[in-house]
Amino acid sequence: MEELDGEPAVTVIPGVNSKKNQMCFDWGPGEMLVCETSFSKKEKSEMVPSCPFIYIIRKDVDVYSQILRKLFNESHGIFLGLQRIDEELTGKSRKSQLVRVSKNYRSVIRACMEEMHQVAIAAKDPASGRQFSSQVSILSAMELIWNLCEILFIEVAPAGHLLLHLLDWVRLHVCEVDSLSADVLGSENPSNHDSFWNLPGNTQTLTELELKWQHWHEECERYLQDSTFATNPHLESLLKIMLGDEAALLEQKELLSNWYHFLVTRLLYSNPTVKPIDLHYYAQSSLDLFLGGESSPEPLDNILLAAFEFDIHQVIKECSIALSNWWFVAHLTDLLDHCKLLQSHNLYFGSNMREFLLLEYASGLFAHPSLWQLGVDYFDYCPKLGRVSLELHIERIPLNTEQKALKVLRICEQRQMTEQVRSICKILAMKAVRNNRLGSALSWSIRAKDAAFATLVSDRFLRDYCERGCFSDLDLIDNLGPAMMLSDRLTFLGKYREFHHMYGEKRFADAASLLLSLMTSRIAPRSFWMTLLTDALPLLEQKQVIFSAEQTYELMQCLEDLTSRRPVRGESDIQQLQVIFTSGLMVPHGGGKRLPLSQTSPSLQKHWLLWTHVPLFPLTCVIHTPPSFRRK
Repeated sequence: MEELDGEPAVTVIPGVNSKKNQMCFDWGPGEMLVCETSFSKKEKSEMVPSCPFIYIIRKDVDVYSQILRKLFNESHGIFLGLQRIDEELTGKSRKSQLVRVSKNYRSVIRACMEEMHQVAIAAKDPASGRQFSSQVSILSAMELIWNLCEILFIEVAPAGHLLLHLLDWVRLHVCEVDSLSADVLGSENPSNHDSFWNLPGNTQTLTELELKWQHWHEECERYLQDSTFATNPHLESLLKIMLGDEAALLEQKELLSNWYHFLVTRLLYSNPTVKPIDLHYYAQSSLDLFLGGESSPEPLDNILLAAFEFDIHQVIKECSIALSNWWFVAHLTDLLDHCKLLQSHNLYFGSNMREFLLLEYASGLFAHPSLWQLGVDYFDYCPKLGRVSLELHIERIPLNTEQKALKVLRICEQRQMTEQVRSICKILAMKAVRNNRLGSALSWSIRAKDAAFATLVSDRFLRDYCERGCFSDLDLIDNLGPAMMLSDRLTFLGKYREFHHMYGEKRFADAASLLLSLMTSRIAPRSFWMTLLTDALPLLEQKQVIFSAEQTYELMQCLEDLTSRRPVRGESDIQQLQVIFTSGLMVPHGGGKRLPLSQTSPSLQKHWLLWTHVPLFPLTCVIHTPPSFRRK
């Protein structure tokens, strides 16, 4: 990999003495925690940290700015529109679309810059005002660079037209030119205005001069050689300027805001038909002449120089170092990639420059509680590492509310991110269980297709039923449908609720068959068998015979299995059930002994009441006795 051009910038944390105490830190997805440890580098006896604070260092603080959030939101739509540009379009139609996209990006930058400027003016706190003014300067520089890249790389203006674009570029970004022109032209007698001779001219004048430059150049040389205006220093200075004399231009340095203003003015009067390939020479020499060795170039100067040299890679690299966030380089690189200008710039770790910068920008968006939704679309358009990065980041989103969880879940489902869907549903199911919202927990576990958790929640439903005598969330249980096949316990829950429906509809024969199948198939949990056996009592009390002899034998077998494996609480209940089942119990015909229900155990009486919903009264049950045992 390429080495860094220099040492990374040092971030000073107020109140932390890193020379005296050791520091500890921990990386997060978009931030880093830093604090002092209890260990001193010199004094081992000192075990108390001098700075008892934990600092959060964020790498993308701009996402928390209200105004810059508008920049991120507006540019998101432009980005998506750019991705949908038909790849089959070629020539002027495709170029015009790309230029329109570039202008849309610049309009968003300028709108945010103007709003930030108004906020800076209205700021009551001087510190806040300075901070907003600094942001205005950064946004202004971003638009300046983007506009130049648009001229050189996207529009690709040819010789002759190139200078016209550069004149518009300077006019747009050097506010003093327009304000000075407005003052002079707005006066009653412009030629007598104090600033008339300091006026560089407006766009129309400069354009006209460019068209007639050759003629004027010859005229100016003749007038200068003849000393025609020797008596008027202003006119003579003007002649030298129109001839492109560097010394004469530098004499008016105070009227030129910066070196690139000087560059365009110099080109206008010395080489208005400059070719793109010669720009880098004029740019470098203009910078050197304007600075005059008194100061070194600023980061913005290096970026503009790289652009004039048509070094796209260096422009993006310098912008990445100088700017405080990844928005600018990510969107500019994406646009240049659609212009087919970055095909040769591949990185060493699996993705090209465009994808790397988009990944970094999207990662920063995920650090914000709401802008993360924009980051999803940026990851979608990173073909190599986008999906993997999205999976890693989306798992770290805090699911504070169910509404936010549903948004995340919908995003994962749309992209067939099965593991993430299951993970989110399990998290929500666990939260619901902790809040005793069993219906919601069961719904999430079904959506996650988690059989183990569905079994756990089903057990909670059955336990609550045993304690309360009724089910909660009946609408959910009644409409499980095919989802009940997720686990055996969930199937049992659904079928047991179906048994309740059959009994309520007085379909006793179907209810008896279903009840018996739940036990013989061993789908019912063993802890619930006693409840199922007791549920058979109301069916045995019916006037018509519900259980056949074979079915009664199966009930007896289930009861025997229940008591043989381990002791079960309620021995009196079991003994009474054994008496009832072994006697072919509760048939409405034939001779035999009657067993009053009031003589059964309280637990059986209570369970009986759950089914009959009537006050307890002495109820006799006919015990059928075989003929050989009857008294004659």
